[in-house]
Amino acid sequence: MLIKALRFKKKQKGATAIEYALIASLIAVVAIAGMKTIGNKITSQLNNIAHNLG
Repeated sequence: MLIKALRFKKKQKGATAIEYALIASLIAVVAIAGMKTIGNKITSQLNNIAHNLG
């Protein structure tokens, strides 16, 4: 019985690590998409300013 409990605990640790990795990768994808969108908007604004000044 003790061996089964230890095996179950090991499986839980592995599953938890995978869940954290998936959450971290999802956060990274969302952050990259957000930064790309914001970067494009900033570039567009700076181009408009440069065009109006020139």
